[in-house]
Amino acid sequence: MHNLDIFLPEAGFLALLLSLGVNVLTPLATWCGMGLHWRGVMRLTTCGAWTAFTLLLLAFAILVSCFLTSDFSVVYVAQHSHSQLSWGLKLAAVWGGHEGSLLLWALLLSGWTVLFAWRSRHESDALFPLTLSILSLIMASLLLFIVLWSDPFLRIFPPAMEGRDLNPMLQHLGLILHPPLLYLGYGGLMTAASVALASLLCGGFNAATAWVCWRWALPGWCALTLGIILGSWWAYCELGWGGWWFWDPVENASLLPWLAASALLHSLYVSRQRGSFRHWSLLLAILTLILSLLGTLIVRSGILLSVHAFALDNVRAVPLFILFCRVKSGIACSVRLAGTGAVSGDAFGRRKVRNAHSDDAAAL
Repeated sequence: MHNLDIFLPEAGFLALLLSLGVNVLTPLATWCGMGLHWRGVMRLTTCGAWTAFTLLLLAFAILVSCFLTSDFSVVYVAQHSHSQLSWGLKLAAVWGGHEGSLLLWALLLSGWTVLFAWRSRHESDALFPLTLSILSLIMASLLLFIVLWSDPFLRIFPPAMEGRDLNPMLQHLGLILHPPLLYLGYGGLMTAASVALASLLCGGFNAATAWVCWRWALPGWCALTLGIILGSWWAYCELGWGGWWFWDPVENASLLPWLAASALLHSLYVSRQRGSFRHWSLLLAILTLILSLLGTLIVRSGILLSVHAFALDNVRAVPLFILFCRVKSGIACSVRLAGTGAVSGDAFGRRKVRNAHSDDAAAL
């Protein structure tokens, strides 16, 4: 091992910290820029999204490197890998446990954010930088939890001589594709929900906003559908999991957002074509976001027992619950501001909105 390789886990943790800082500062700078009517606010928000994504990609690449090189000085690698695993299973083992799966989710959500930023780079409407700010705050909440309670780069001294190996039930092709597809689906649906929330704060939900939401909800729904189908096939192959569908909490945790998203797509289509069902579309978008987060809480916290549970930790249940409540409070704040008329299409930068968001960021 080269001298510089010794510090790779520390570099990965530093990248996580920097990404957390960028995701906190970007919304603050965006809101200040919009309050001052600065025309370059979209470029600023896009730059923040790309910076955060690059740092997360670096952290994830370092974790992958630790697995491929069997660096058993890292606790997470020692718990979920073995020197004799094939490189494909070593790669899948990166998200085979609690810490790595959350990091993968943060990376994919950040990927959706930069994709949204790139597709919206020429837009001048306040909806788009505000959507990016909401996504940044969600990622900041997730990264804060990872840094404080789920550090994938935690060291062990002296290093373990050999890893504990990956759970035999997870040594399957399904592990390579199933979790990434689910997280891709959650990311797309969260992007659509963020657009809906942003519309509450900058002029209201209309047919144009419904079209933007639909464009991002559809690929997310497709990815989630493929993930659920692949998970069902995996459960069929693994005899201990009860066949195609066992109706246990882990399986239902992905089914509920899918059901809400299916209804959302139909409602958004009607809102786009006829201008009706706007309130239903908003409600379903928020419900999809909440169910996606609730599914993660159920699966990762160990609140409910499941034959599929492999990346849970009872100790982290309370912080996960706080994270879930934190995002819900942010949603409630946005709905309350919109409902009281604190914001409108021509007065985005009013003091009341800036103060509410500043308080929200400070609480984060």
